[in-house]
Amino acid sequence: MKRIFSVLITLPLGWLVSCQYTFPEDPMLTPQPGQADFSKMITIGSSITAGVMDGALYNRSQQNSFAVILAEQMEAAGGGPFNLPDINAEVGSFILSPPGANLGRLILRVNGGRVVPEPIVPGNPITPFSGDKSGLNNFGVNGLSLAAALVPETGNSNQPEHPLFNPHYARFASNPGTSTLIGDAVAALADGGTFFVFWLGKNDVLPYAIAGGAVPELLTGDQEFSQRYQTALGAVLRANPATKGAVGNIPDLNTLPFFSTVPWNALPLSGSLASLANGAYTQYNQVLDGVAESGLIDETEKNLRKINFQAGQNGFVIEDKTLTDLREMGIPSIRLSKPEDKVALTTAQILGQVVEGNGAAIQGVTVPIGDQFVLLPSEQSLMEQKIATFNQIIQSMVATEPERLVLVDVNDLMSRVALGTVSAGTVPLSNSIVPPNGGFSTDGIHPNARANAFLANHFIESINEKWESTIPKVNPNAYIGNDLPR
Repeated sequence: MKRIFSVLITLPLGWLVSCQYTFPEDPMLTPQPGQADFSKMITIGSSITAGVMDGALYNRSQQNSFAVILAEQMEAAGGGPFNLPDINAEVGSFILSPPGANLGRLILRVNGGRVVPEPIVPGNPITPFSGDKSGLNNFGVNGLSLAAALVPETGNSNQPEHPLFNPHYARFASNPGTSTLIGDAVAALADGGTFFVFWLGKNDVLPYAIAGGAVPELLTGDQEFSQRYQTALGAVLRANPATKGAVGNIPDLNTLPFFSTVPWNALPLSGSLASLANGAYTQYNQVLDGVAESGLIDETEKNLRKINFQAGQNGFVIEDKTLTDLREMGIPSIRLSKPEDKVALTTAQILGQVVEGNGAAIQGVTVPIGDQFVLLPSEQSLMEQKIATFNQIIQSMVATEPERLVLVDVNDLMSRVALGTVSAGTVPLSNSIVPPNGGFSTDGIHPNARANAFLANHFIESINEKWESTIPKVNPNAYIGNDLPR
């Protein structure tokens, strides 16, 4: 079977095998709950809260989510049992599987002396949770937006065609087709809940990002976000007036390795292939000269749109809807990718591939890579503005309940990881999927187990500071990053 990802990560394999984690020791205070009560914690969120890693939810990923790690650390300060909707899957189901495919989580494999992420085959189907639904503590669901958290259609397996239907919630919904995720979480809080973690909102932006900004409708409107967030968080707060909670904000998605693993110049060409490819654009480039002379585009845009390959690493041909629309003249809106573009990891599925057996039709060379595979600078800016607006809404709502809520600035943590300033002892956490220090799982979106430990500590720091608790922090170096290549 042709691999789903052909991204190549060049690493010295001997270095990979010899690298080991160190285990720094931190002084510990006597664990105390302070002004909070952790005896029954409820977590509400999306894929990271659920424990998705490597593009799937599977047993090991679920058990190493930040929510589970946080609950384990809270036990020393009076925390109680933390029950999960067990997935019972060793490899899970790859969330980006093409229709009809049976793929599991991604792993790193050695292929021709290089390292590539590939799915395990076969994967595991998503099966209903068979345990006690009324005793659950973790209400994390992959792909959950605020809208989906509030409507029963999300869990209605009788209407799988509904745009908000989510099999990951349907598998443990208290009453599929009638209940909502927020309603289930509220019921759990009302039944003796004492503390909660609320981290929703990421999936009101992320789908737009991973679709390369091609579908603006995937971005939630500001007013809709505010109303839905207030409705969801308000319901959680009303469930039990005695509860306190930690609220996470939205990280800068532009920093994800999903947008940096495939470089902008990922197209290698020999001198002869570059000359051959350039021949396909001779007439196109000449037409651009005439268009510029007519004044329809300026010299800067003309040069941007011209396609010229050379021997070595090249940018690849992409669609760019921000260019002057010249389609009525038969001129496509295309150009070569640039350093300012962010290339989606999924581009590796098609870059350099022959289209329908036609040797002259090559993705990224003579066939443009579609808009859904590249975040253009304008799309990156729009996403940053949207995240900033949503985070301001979140911050403002947390501020309305200063005695009961603390804001956990996940955006700040992820930004520091991207800058390379986060570490445990002398062992850094890098903004990559490369073991042993890469903080993201092999899908480039979700943190791996080690990074989830850092994330749990980040929540612990905010909670301890807010309520004078002394929940002990976990040693992130006791958790593995991505598996070494097989």
